[in-house]
Amino acid sequence: MLEKPAVGVSARYPVTLLSRYVCFVVLSLASVSLIAQSINFRPNPGDWRYIGGDAGHTRSTQLNQVTPANFADLEIEWTWSDASFGSTPPRSTPVYANGKLFTVAGARRHVVALDPITGETLWSFREPNTFRWEYSMRAPWGKGISYTEIDGRGVVLIVTPAFFLYALDAETGDPLENWGTPVQLEGFEQTGVVDLIPDLIADWGPWLNSGETYDPDIGIPLELGYITSSSPPIVVNDTIVVGNSAEQGYNQTRTENVPGDILGYDVRTGEFKWKFNVIPRPGEVGHETWENDAWSYTGDVSSWAPLSADPELGLVYIPTNAATIDFFGGFQPGDNLFSASLIAIDVETGERAWHFQMVHHDVWNNDTPTAPLLLDVEVDGRMIPGVFQATKQAFLYSFNRETGEPIWPIIERPVPASLVPGETLSPTQPFPTKPAPYDIQELSVEGLIDFTPELRQEALEIISEYKLGGIFNPPMEKDNSEGLIGSVWCPGELGGTNITGPPVADPSTGIIYTVSRTNCGWRTIVPGEERDIILERPTGVTIADYAVGMGTPNGVRGPQGLPLEKPPYSRITAIDLNTGEHLWWIPNGGTPRFVQEHPALAGIDIPPTGNINHSAMMVTPEMLLHTAIGDDGQTPFIFAINKQTGERMSMIESPGLGMYGMMTYQHDGKQRIVLQTAGQLVAYSLPSDED
Repeated sequence: MLEKPAVGVSARYPVTLLSRYVCFVVLSLASVSLIAQSINFRPNPGDWRYIGGDAGHTRSTQLNQVTPANFADLEIEWTWSDASFGSTPPRSTPVYANGKLFTVAGARRHVVALDPITGETLWSFREPNTFRWEYSMRAPWGKGISYTEIDGRGVVLIVTPAFFLYALDAETGDPLENWGTPVQLEGFEQTGVVDLIPDLIADWGPWLNSGETYDPDIGIPLELGYITSSSPPIVVNDTIVVGNSAEQGYNQTRTENVPGDILGYDVRTGEFKWKFNVIPRPGEVGHETWENDAWSYTGDVSSWAPLSADPELGLVYIPTNAATIDFFGGFQPGDNLFSASLIAIDVETGERAWHFQMVHHDVWNNDTPTAPLLLDVEVDGRMIPGVFQATKQAFLYSFNRETGEPIWPIIERPVPASLVPGETLSPTQPFPTKPAPYDIQELSVEGLIDFTPELRQEALEIISEYKLGGIFNPPMEKDNSEGLIGSVWCPGELGGTNITGPPVADPSTGIIYTVSRTNCGWRTIVPGEERDIILERPTGVTIADYAVGMGTPNGVRGPQGLPLEKPPYSRITAIDLNTGEHLWWIPNGGTPRFVQEHPALAGIDIPPTGNINHSAMMVTPEMLLHTAIGDDGQTPFIFAINKQTGERMSMIESPGLGMYGMMTYQHDGKQRIVLQTAGQLVAYSLPSDED
């Protein structure tokens, strides 16, 4: 097989790297903890000021009141329900700062402040209704708020489903005075808010050529595009950086959309500072990767995952998703920068420092699902400021976060071509040489369920109707010449790392912990008109030749309702980022009850398989904490794991199975651990006599 080095920031698409360099001369492992303070250190260890704990999204804490010895003694101190705000699946990780907890709740994305001792609601804020909110396709997906301080005053920042940026007084929830730009709509405050859409489309050709008059109630006409948000902004030095979300690509059928450009605002005034074009314009780096002038009308390439930042370097790290329409890109040939990429942007100027594209011309829905993790590591005696991006492909991409240089080589390897008419895929894709993949990347006959010969035979019969392949097995069209139902690739859309299970890292050791799902997905694409006709209000005008049709992100249904793949169905993997080597892996929890009680498996000793889902995780000085279903296959727990060995040390029951994230804070001398689950926040603490 022909292989070549992946050409990244300075070769595939030449760029000028930052001229700033930091000299690292400390060689001992113990020094990792000291160096890491620049990005992961918290002046007040009891705070949790970002949804990921710190600006590097490690979801780690320095608090050590709760230890393996007393973990089992944790009790529920308070529970807060979001039912009065319109219950939605729990996705928000609270932030703790200046003596309060802050979160979002419900499809309205209410901002809520909570008492950290009792869980009592202190105040809440909801923006007025607009058509933009009513049509938001990401309304229930709010992941939290951003916290900052302006001249010592606490400020809560939120981007709403209607794509407004609000700055709220952290004490009262009132919109900040003398901040932002008035919105000319009934019910809107005339301060403390910015309508983000005008800045997004001010120089966008389709809007300028439309002849439309801007209506803040509607925003972007659906004929041109659609934009919303699911993650909070991030504050880096004096700049608020705002990402965005588009309509889910698997619901798209038309080629027009608005690019998900990144916006920067002055934190003190709310004034617009800059915009970074995620689809390069003429004369910009990467413009040549959009053939057929697709740059001028298509869009997406949004950044719906949370953002990370290094304030000392003045860089924000943007993970992006694919361009418009999942699974078919024939109308936009080329590699399509900056889709499926990690981009480092200077927060003062909005200029790109470096980038790396992890999937060229993505037709697998391999959008980058979680925030990059920032921590410093020692590799071959050299200290490196690292940024690490976990992916749906179960690859962990590793870079020097200042220069963009891969820590270990990334190789461009040949991949299959598409047989779909009009689709031209990249002949190669980038494969990291280290760390090794942390979940399966191909479904083979050897990887099929084999609990019994009968189940194995049924599995063989099932897969005979599909085209098996690796992570870049191309989607197939319905009624294809091979007479197959479709193609299968692993991991699928819900496999590998995903939004519901962000990785975590221990800055003191340089170890990252990923939770991944062994899931092989399949999709069949159909003529665009066939899918478009069933959509009530599709975005855009021009129906694509193809759009996604049959298939499911949950993968091919296995024999008698059992998973098609061998277990584990999900796993947690510890990876030493100082060496790039895996340290251990364990099943993510127990075997699901439906597997344990399946009649076809009666009398068979089934080893722990792990749950069929991801988990919330967090790192403490002595433990890795994660949520999962227990050994009985149905009771949810929080497990305490030995960080070095993966051994289970302790556990406590949970009211529900938490995902997305947990957090911890210390208030009035007591540490609490908070899990969001089943429409509620649950706070655990030790009994008073054990504080």
